[in-house]
Amino acid sequence: MPFSSLPRPIAEALADRGYATPTPVQAQVIEADAHMRDLLVSAQTGSGKTVAYALAIAENLLEGAEFLAPPTEPMALIIAPTRELALQVQRELIWLYAKTGARIVSCVGGMDVRREQRNLANGAHIIVGTPGRLRDHLERGHLLSQSLRAVVLDEADEMLDLGFREDLEEILDATPPERRTLLFSATMPKPIAALAKRYQRDALRIITTSERAQHSDIDYRAVAVAPADIEHAVVNILRFHEANGAMIFCATRENVRRLHAALSERGFHAVALSGELSQNERNHALQALRDRRARVCVATDVAARGIDLPDLGLVIHAELPIDPETLQHRSGRTGRAGRKGICVLIAPYPRRRHAERLMRAANVNAQWEAVPSPQDIRIRDQERLIETLTLGENSDEDLETAAKLLETLDPQQIAAAFARMHRTTLPAPEELFDAGPPPRDEGPRAGFEDTMWFRLNVGRNGNADPRWLLPLLCRRGHITKREVGAIRILATETRFEIPRAISAKFAAALKRTAGEEDGVTIEPADGPPPPQERGAPRGPKRPGAPRPPHRHQPRPYKGRRG
Repeated sequence: MPFSSLPRPIAEALADRGYATPTPVQAQVIEADAHMRDLLVSAQTGSGKTVAYALAIAENLLEGAEFLAPPTEPMALIIAPTRELALQVQRELIWLYAKTGARIVSCVGGMDVRREQRNLANGAHIIVGTPGRLRDHLERGHLLSQSLRAVVLDEADEMLDLGFREDLEEILDATPPERRTLLFSATMPKPIAALAKRYQRDALRIITTSERAQHSDIDYRAVAVAPADIEHAVVNILRFHEANGAMIFCATRENVRRLHAALSERGFHAVALSGELSQNERNHALQALRDRRARVCVATDVAARGIDLPDLGLVIHAELPIDPETLQHRSGRTGRAGRKGICVLIAPYPRRRHAERLMRAANVNAQWEAVPSPQDIRIRDQERLIETLTLGENSDEDLETAAKLLETLDPQQIAAAFARMHRTTLPAPEELFDAGPPPRDEGPRAGFEDTMWFRLNVGRNGNADPRWLLPLLCRRGHITKREVGAIRILATETRFEIPRAISAKFAAALKRTAGEEDGVTIEPADGPPPPQERGAPRGPKRPGAPRPPHRHQPRPYKGRRG
């Protein structure tokens, strides 16, 4: 069904914003079969679902008219899981309903509650809010619900995951039984089905995309790095792609704070989003991204729910998501509304198999590749610079300046100076730690004629690998990779040699850094591994064998979630 069939003010608002044809979910909610019915909708992130349910409830609000009467008690209630999503929905509804005379009020946690009370007292046609704040206004008598004609639950699965079931049930129980209920959810687990069964009547089920189609506009990449190189990998991925907008996901608030500080120090225009920020700080961060004053957002999963940023072309999982649903949600921040996006998963070497299982469960097919090297980045910088120079038109002033430059300098000097000036505006790429292949038995190399052996309590059965062990030894022992000799990975432990001249310094550093890698101990050994152990075949993993801890993350990867 085309937009022209909608009420005139709505159709004009869509045309003014450049909407020519409806997306699949928008088309289905305005079909005749969906007219005035409860809807249970599964739609992928970025499919235009906010506009979809705004179009669906327009008939409840306007009832055939083109303009709304002055506001009194609210006629529609939209519930969203987070402050950012609720405010984003409010902005969408304001432009869509602008020509109908609709008054749209938000009620979200972290904002001035007295101002919200005044707004509710002055009347509103549509209320957009978060469950906790809406319940509070309802219990205090500020939110009058008996005139509601439609209730929308946006990202219902996220609201249940965040523990808002009781809030939602209290709000829905207070609304008129004849109201229309529209439930939008990316997934349909049993709790969502139970909620729909209790509060919806003869709901029309709408599924607009298959699981495979959810990833059709996203180019997935995966890289495996030493745990100590995760931060450097993030830097090089950002520099290689130079997306107009990028979002980096971390697991905890502390990790967001540390990674944001590290990127800002390197010259990236970055903002942070996490639960520890005030609402005002979060609003400023989001506005900086929308105004293009910032191009990189470092966020936790909770803080990034429901955020839709313009031209977000790159998503980086600096820490692996906890489950397939989180992987899909994070990745869905890019590749929205027909635009292409790139998603890069960074997997520490010990967790590569876990990353592969996670992607299989999420129905994601990612291409494994190396982290871009400084040389790769320099080549891309040159290509982008040449492309930039060929675009646009030169003014008379520009041509005059160029002529004066050519009078004093030759073209090669001018080009070199311009390239140098351009390069200084960009953050420098990082050299990653390259552990290289395991050492071979070719006799002691120079400086390792007299060595001392140490041991770790992680072996083959625990996925020990020089690619993550070597950076660990360097970090814990305050040495360089050139000061580590042979590494022998046995079934349940790993032994390695250190020049005796620095062994005391190495052992002292181990005592100072004890506890940094939870579950991994390093201590002096009684000598090299027994000859019969060397090169022993990999056997089946024994139950209870030590495994590399999942906390093998470089700083900044500690802290509370959210």
